[in-house]
Amino acid sequence: MPVTGSNKEISVQVLSGGFSYRVDAGPSSGWLGAEHIFTEPRLQSRYEKVSISLFTPKVTLVPESFFSKDRASELLGDVTSLRPGDQILSVPVPEQSSVLVYSPSGYDTISKAVSQNILTFSGEPSPVLPEIWWLLGSLPLADEYNKILCSYADGWLHMVIAQGKTLCLANVFRAPDFTTAEYFIFLALKRLQLNPEVSTVYFRTPLDMDEEMSLYRYFKSVVSL
Repeated sequence: MPVTGSNKEISVQVLSGGFSYRVDAGPSSGWLGAEHIFTEPRLQSRYEKVSISLFTPKVTLVPESFFSKDRASELLGDVTSLRPGDQILSVPVPEQSSVLVYSPSGYDTISKAVSQNILTFSGEPSPVLPEIWWLLGSLPLADEYNKILCSYADGWLHMVIAQGKTLCLANVFRAPDFTTAEYFIFLALKRLQLNPEVSTVYFRTPLDMDEEMSLYRYFKSVVSL
């Protein structure tokens, strides 16, 4: 595998049937089919840092004081439907004094292919973590008091909202189209009494022109992370 020293970082977002990626601060690749994992030239290089997010909707954020590995399946099953044999994993979120419990099942094949094909300079594969984990980690990038961070793909809206350092919401919503995704965003803002007209919404996923213009009708600004 060739080594490309000029590439410091690649971020990859994995869906059930495809992925998108961004190298350094460059533009998003847009959504690509799984067959491009082994043919896309930028994915054949090694990088200083590889970030891989998984768009699993099977995820829940649990306070550290309530979490135990023995109860992880029960905690996740309380908020989402699990199938027999679903793998249950967890990852700490120390900034929120919480643990993110999730299942990667249903995404195993493509996420494993991405992780094993896109390597760091040392040749090590990188962990594949839920999109919600990456949204939580991106909160400091939003420089406003009201922090509204979203990702939308594969018929699911992943959303994190915080006010200052206080986390108000971290959840995933079934949204078969972008209009439905917007509905859930505005519903959350209404319940939290936040005014979109004076707020910026941040998206980690690529937005097409129609989606971006639709958001600009309601928000002060739309920012791609």
